[in-house]
Amino acid sequence: MSRMSGASPSGTSPNGASPSRTNPSRTGREKLAAGLLAAFLLVTAVDLAGLLADSWGVHRAAKPLLMPLLAGYVAARGGPRLLIVALLFGWGGDIALLFDAEPAFMLGMGSFALGHVCYLFLFKGAPVRRPLGAVYALALLATVALLWSDLPADLRIPVAGYSLLLTAMAFRASGLGVYAGVGGALFLLSDTLIATGVAQWPQLPAPDFWVMATYAAAQCLLAVGVLGAGAPAAGEGAAGARRAGESSRAYGERRTAL
Repeated sequence: MSRMSGASPSGTSPNGASPSRTNPSRTGREKLAAGLLAAFLLVTAVDLAGLLADSWGVHRAAKPLLMPLLAGYVAARGGPRLLIVALLFGWGGDIALLFDAEPAFMLGMGSFALGHVCYLFLFKGAPVRRPLGAVYALALLATVALLWSDLPADLRIPVAGYSLLLTAMAFRASGLGVYAGVGGALFLLSDTLIATGVAQWPQLPAPDFWVMATYAAAQCLLAVGVLGAGAPAAGEGAAGARRAGESSRAYGERRTAL
């Protein structure tokens, strides 16, 4: 139906009132999404400031809020359920890594791994860039080989398996475009920084700051990349899909179903 239906040539309805040209519920969702994204960015800034100030209390208070806020933003945007689940698995990993114990580290790594599996299902059907895949494969082999002897013996196999899954996620994310591709690469960088700490390699100044900065940026860019990968948002229907390219449209149809 035309948005001008029922209006006079002057742009007013027959009774003289201006016709409504916006969907109040959609406007409300957009405002909610914008507010949640702003809250995520604000809490991220507070968390990073706390890490720079060496305030563990600020970090413990702020970190658990990050992924729920980002997941809420995705939900308000009508994003796919698997993306929300991936972010919530990231939340589980965030909570586990607040505790300085090997069982907590393993639990956190397992939770993040499940999140990467969700991402891989989301990225299924996205274009594949084989030369970039070779670069990621070489980076994986080099990183695991260099870290291997310095990792605790009981963590070598789990870390290697997790690294394979993470690298696959980062590579497949590149098929969705720049945002998701950079997000996947930053996730890989963030977890590599964690692994160098576990291996007791020399660290950058304020190492936790860099881990969290790259991680928060990674999750945000992955979420934005999935939401903007050419799939129609909730309510846009086929018209939104027609505006995307062939490969993006095929990917978008599948991720909407998820």
